[in-house]
Amino acid sequence: MTSFFSTKRDDSVLTITLDKPKQHNVLNPEEMAALQQAFEQAAEDAALRVVVLTGEGRSFCAGANLGELGDYDFGANPLENLTNAIEATPVPVICSLNGGVYGGGTDLALACDFRIGVESMKCFVPPARIGIHYHPTGMVRAVSRLGLGPAKRLFLALETMSAAELKTIGFLDYLVKDEDLAARTASLAADIAKLAPLSIRGMKATLNDIARYSFDEAAAREAQLACLKSEDFKEGQAALAEKRPAKFTGK
Repeated sequence: MTSFFSTKRDDSVLTITLDKPKQHNVLNPEEMAALQQAFEQAAEDAALRVVVLTGEGRSFCAGANLGELGDYDFGANPLENLTNAIEATPVPVICSLNGGVYGGGTDLALACDFRIGVESMKCFVPPARIGIHYHPTGMVRAVSRLGLGPAKRLFLALETMSAAELKTIGFLDYLVKDEDLAARTASLAADIAKLAPLSIRGMKATLNDIARYSFDEAAAREAQLACLKSEDFKEGQAALAEKRPAKFTGK
């Protein structure tokens, strides 16, 4: 365990928890780099099926520590590097939003594949209030996930959005009561973990490429062929014929 986040492995599910509740889980450059490393290590774990990213306290993440903004190397933006690493994680990443999400924290959430929010949460993105330009990759991601209109409402009109509004614009995939967050997160993670890993990894990469307008048909067809040649495909066929749950190995 580090001073600001913890990890917990439960079979094939890895949970990463931000643990600076008094500071609303705000992150400085060194912490972003350490968190990036944790995701890069997860990407190398062939046995992993799902990653959950969540936080302790009333906020999920308040983004970058603006008090240290002057020390940032914008040629290698630590927030951009972190969110890119989250998005590039081969397995699905579930963002379990335990509370409010602000500034760069929104990009952490949008870099994940699924977002589960609680009714008490809200979202606010303040760069225009302090005279900075949000990092470009994060803006591309926001428009890709939410559409141009909702992204402009967050970045240009500086709207503070409630959980219900976040669900309406597509920021949240699921909205639950605060007390139901852990159970809903565990349920979604368990459902995904049962599926064929090669299928999930391949289709996640293809879908993300499509969202970035960088669709690689050759890579997608290669992933498709790999699935058809896999032991998991044979297992899936057998399980269907025998009317039983499949037991996938990722081979």
